[in-house]
Amino acid sequence: MRKNVLVLGGKGKTGKRVVEVLKQMGHNVRIGSRSENPAFDWDNSETWTPALEGMDAVYITFQPDLAVPGALEAIEGLTKVATQQGVKKLVLLSGKGEREAELCEQVVINCGLDYTIVRASWFNQNFSESFFLDPIQHGFVALPKAHTKVPYVDARDIAAVATEALLKEEHNGEIYELTGPRFLTFAEIMDEIAKATQREIVFTPISLPAYTKMLREQGVPEDYVWLIDYLFTEVLDNPDNQVITGDVEKVLGRKPIDFSDFVKETAATGVWNQAVTS
Repeated sequence: MRKNVLVLGGKGKTGKRVVEVLKQMGHNVRIGSRSENPAFDWDNSETWTPALEGMDAVYITFQPDLAVPGALEAIEGLTKVATQQGVKKLVLLSGKGEREAELCEQVVINCGLDYTIVRASWFNQNFSESFFLDPIQHGFVALPKAHTKVPYVDARDIAAVATEALLKEEHNGEIYELTGPRFLTFAEIMDEIAKATQREIVFTPISLPAYTKMLREQGVPEDYVWLIDYLFTEVLDNPDNQVITGDVEKVLGRKPIDFSDFVKETAATGVWNQAVTS
């Protein structure tokens, strides 16, 4: 049965992959973005009703993160409009080990609609499509918490799980915690990328205050600096995140994508070797 699905953040790391899979399966997909028609803008609640109208299910991603101030109120408002518009199912992308994100989860859980919560570890694609890409291209990466081990998960696995949750009732009421199959430190990651790209990438451990100072000096917006500080302080070292789960395999019936496979595929695209002119 063909479904009408709204994908909020439909041009982001997981959202664009959810859109791709749903379209391949023949479902009607509406991308929730300020540049779409109808537009969707988290900062303008008047756009929410037109975007939600006629939708059976919604994939919710909140930018930049559910932990930021204002996210809880936005999720509360959205779930109310979704209920009014007759939406039947909500799938929320959340973060593992984020207390603030769990408050947003409770809003979705208690809103009266069918739901699935997808808690994800940090993404592989943070190194190819996000804030770690630029330093890798320059060949000089300085990061705090250098020895913390993280079970990075691939955005393709997150999207595959989210798509299953959007389409199948068996996932209603479930909370899935998605990780990759092994732990990696930043140093190990840079070593893998360096070998795959045949480049020298210098990795330097630094303190968190030094890192946030560097971001400010580079002109990074203060709300983003706050988020980075929160993620490195509250999330990266959280014991809840020092766990490898089997939920990707539970939902998809296959093992999660390994970081080494992600690195090989990404290196072949040349994104890490692009000449940096800035």
